[in-house]
Amino acid sequence: MNSSTGGPAEGDPFDEGATGLLRQPKAVWATAGASVVAFMGIGLVDPILPSIAKGLDASASQVSLLFTSYFLITAVAMLVTGFASSRIGGKKTLLLGLALVVVFAGLAGTSGSVGELVGFRAGWGLGNALFVSTALAVIVGAAAGGSAAAILLYESALGLGMACGPLLGAVLGNASWRYPFFGTAALMAVGFLCITAFLKEQPKPAQRTSLLAPIKALGHGGLASAAASAFFYNYTFFTVLAFTPFVLNMTPYKSGAIFFAWGLLLAVFSVLVAPRLQARFGSLKVLGGSLVLLAADVLVLGYGDHATAIVCTILSGAFIGVNNTVYTELALGVSDAPRPVASAGYNFVRWFAAAAAPFFAPKIEEWSNIHIPFVVAAVTAVLGAVVVWARKDALTHEAEKLEPKHATEDSVTVFAN
Repeated sequence: MNSSTGGPAEGDPFDEGATGLLRQPKAVWATAGASVVAFMGIGLVDPILPSIAKGLDASASQVSLLFTSYFLITAVAMLVTGFASSRIGGKKTLLLGLALVVVFAGLAGTSGSVGELVGFRAGWGLGNALFVSTALAVIVGAAAGGSAAAILLYESALGLGMACGPLLGAVLGNASWRYPFFGTAALMAVGFLCITAFLKEQPKPAQRTSLLAPIKALGHGGLASAAASAFFYNYTFFTVLAFTPFVLNMTPYKSGAIFFAWGLLLAVFSVLVAPRLQARFGSLKVLGGSLVLLAADVLVLGYGDHATAIVCTILSGAFIGVNNTVYTELALGVSDAPRPVASAGYNFVRWFAAAAAPFFAPKIEEWSNIHIPFVVAAVTAVLGAVVVWARKDALTHEAEKLEPKHATEDSVTVFAN
């Protein structure tokens, strides 16, 4: 697919890789399984946010810091992951990340105050950043049937994790808000043992990555534009993810079911729908249109009745799925930096918005009313579209050189990072 002009692709990389998807070594399945659990951790706390607030006698803005601390550390860790993996190797980086998640997820379940929980969640974010930023490269390096099959497997793991995280949080959290944290620690411990047993050490990169390389990569106009637009978009994304559970104010089971449906739409539109829309309309048109539709969706979510809010929450998963794929494809397509370096720089910028939205949305509600946080989220989505429109030349110039296979690889790499 020509992601900039919308020209047809010379074959579908997902179709090409599908035949080899299931015939993978144990090392690949071990890493993919751990990846599912790692991505589950993002939405795990969604259904239990009200329960945590009640159990720890905390306000919505205090509990939302669970997302803020997690993603703030994740953003900063983007400068460290390439530095670490290029020195100690892929397997050791994966195991280090998994070990940190096991320790801090387990500690989170023992928290006696919201401050402790926020701190442990920050350590969890560091471990998750180290793991997910390395997992794709490991899967591609160890997979059978070519990189297309590996990429499809990884995207499937990503979508399954995003969908199942809220479900696991609901099932375990219905008994106690502590159980989802213990459950995640146990699952990641199993992943640690599987990777230890089945994954051989991966070769180290020929060139080591410096800590400042991702920052320097942002000097490229196209990459900086993609990162700036994604920053505004991520504010909208994580307003939906972190603030909506308080608006819905439902039991863990009901909230988990809603966000499971949200995650399924995200997965389907990210893996199946977005590439086909790009092939027909071009990446920039699809991205701009999806951002505007997301803005309209969250605005209706904020002002609609309870049933409307549920429908709009689920529907937002479709727009978020499309945006995730197109943004990540553009981010690496416009950069002349090595992919891991460009990915780290891009994610360093956008994850700060993921940290900001959960903090500011409840504060804005306290200062105004429950509708205004969604008005702000709608405005930021539109601002993301404005950046895409205003910087379309910078975003298009290098993207025209993308090959179909490369574009698909990049879309996974940068989201994982």
